[in-house]
Amino acid sequence: MQYTPLGTTDLKVSRLCLGCMTFGEPDRGSHAWTLPEESSREIIRHALDKGINFFDTSNNYSDGSSEEILGRALRDFARREDVVVATKVYNKVGDLPQGLSRPQILRAIDDSLKRLGTDYVDLLQIHRWDYNTPIEETLEALNDVVKAGKARYIGASSMRSDQFAKALALQSEEGWARFVTMQDHYNLIYREEELEMLPLCYKEKVAVIPWSPLARGKLTRPWGDTTARSVSDEVGKSLYQTNNENDALIAERLANVAAEKGASRAQVALAWLLSKPGVAAPVVGPSRQEQLDDLLGAVDLTLKSQEIAELETLYQPHPVAGYK
Repeated sequence: MQYTPLGTTDLKVSRLCLGCMTFGEPDRGSHAWTLPEESSREIIRHALDKGINFFDTSNNYSDGSSEEILGRALRDFARREDVVVATKVYNKVGDLPQGLSRPQILRAIDDSLKRLGTDYVDLLQIHRWDYNTPIEETLEALNDVVKAGKARYIGASSMRSDQFAKALALQSEEGWARFVTMQDHYNLIYREEELEMLPLCYKEKVAVIPWSPLARGKLTRPWGDTTARSVSDEVGKSLYQTNNENDALIAERLANVAAEKGASRAQVALAWLLSKPGVAAPVVGPSRQEQLDDLLGAVDLTLKSQEIAELETLYQPHPVAGYK
């Protein structure tokens, strides 16, 4: 495993982050494809054995059971100081309503710490922009969470670049804790972040940790093939259209490059992301150990400039997807 500084922080993270949306009791929440605790623990332990030290979850994944499963596994298999734990706040969970008001943030972090079984998280991220709460209220509350020692750092997830720029400017002006990461929607068939968000992050020294780096699995298999998860994944259906001819051609080129290099499609798609300036650690969500082993091969895979060009040249602009 290779490691990299997480932006300007003192955290060093593995080049792949284990996304924990896959972990959660199937009867809790809206995702019937999540893995129950025993299966989840096997993957978490395997990830630790392979050198992954960066874990990303959210308070709303499987109605909180993702945090519970991750917390118990890390207590059993790792020392707290050896792992980097990230979670999120914004979405509804239990009787906690959606939003980023001060009361919601302060309650959410306490609830997350209880579920995770830890005194602090390394990274607390706002899951989306809250149009119903003044951003000043949100940022001051996040600053107080950091001052209280409940989160070491704060980050953000998908939003407009002008919103992110405004938040960063306010944090600097007020002397509040600053966003150190951006978890955004970015992969070979969705590259709209390259227009404004990624240049902003690079300029502001904000680490990028892309979500859906494999386009919900579409970049790992022949175009149009489905899985049990993809058939029931309504979010995935809203993000990617199977009838997009250019996306299909990019997927075909991905398969060709992978075959030429003796690598898997997933490895090449991740290696492409890892080659981009500012990208610290794509968030991957394997559901089996062998999937994780395959993804790990991306870390040591280097793409030539002509291979990168072959993967990129057919891209055409897409409608914004992943946030409002």
